[in-house]
Amino acid sequence: MIEVRGLKKAFAATPVLRGVHLHVDDGEVLALIGRSGKTTLLRCINFLEDYDEGEIRLDGHPLWYRTDPDGRRRRVPDQEARRMRQQMGVVFQQYNLFPHMTTLENVCLGPRFSQKVPAADALTLGRQLLARVGLADKVDAYPAHLSGGQQQRVAIARALAMRPKVLLLDEITSALDPELVGEVEDVIRSLLPERIMMVLVTHALGFAREIAHRIGYVAGGVIAEIGRPEQILEQPQDATLKDFLRRMR
Repeated sequence: MIEVRGLKKAFAATPVLRGVHLHVDDGEVLALIGRSGKTTLLRCINFLEDYDEGEIRLDGHPLWYRTDPDGRRRRVPDQEARRMRQQMGVVFQQYNLFPHMTTLENVCLGPRFSQKVPAADALTLGRQLLARVGLADKVDAYPAHLSGGQQQRVAIARALAMRPKVLLLDEITSALDPELVGEVEDVIRSLLPERIMMVLVTHALGFAREIAHRIGYVAGGVIAEIGRPEQILEQPQDATLKDFLRRMR
């Protein structure tokens, strides 16, 4: 379970998150929609962005910060932060693959060097995961020789290789040509029976409706409305959500 309590984040003097409260249960898929703040929230959860106030917990354990006996808030050491981050798989809008490595090498990198998995075991795992995302015949290919959809599937396999407790997916199809979107969405669909906890930032409302247990609407730096997909998309209560949906259709 992920818990976010009172999360605040500002860039310079501009507040982006104004006190986000959120929980995601084990096995749940939560989709985040809205005009702004979604990606910042995702990056704060994974501590790719520092945040100003609030608390993030995973399975009841606080992440990223500790509170001293005198009440002062301090960051955990970098080594501990890296260990915490290994519990989360992240797939970005851009694929961020290493261009000088093959697909198999990209997928094996994390287990081998972050989790100290023996090379032979990492290679076996990498091949299994590439097969799982439909790329068994591309293990020796370099990213430059793959389509955008194939590169994104490699990125998903790389995230899964760390055996994360949660997948954080940030607009993973928005950089793809329309004909390639389906192949990436199919990979996410294939993960649903495994009940992997996912937080998905997306503008694809139809896909969110299909796979998410709940949809959260981010506006004004908070979760302005959250509920079942049919509730959020068909019976919205927040006025700005109604306007957002009208413009998206």
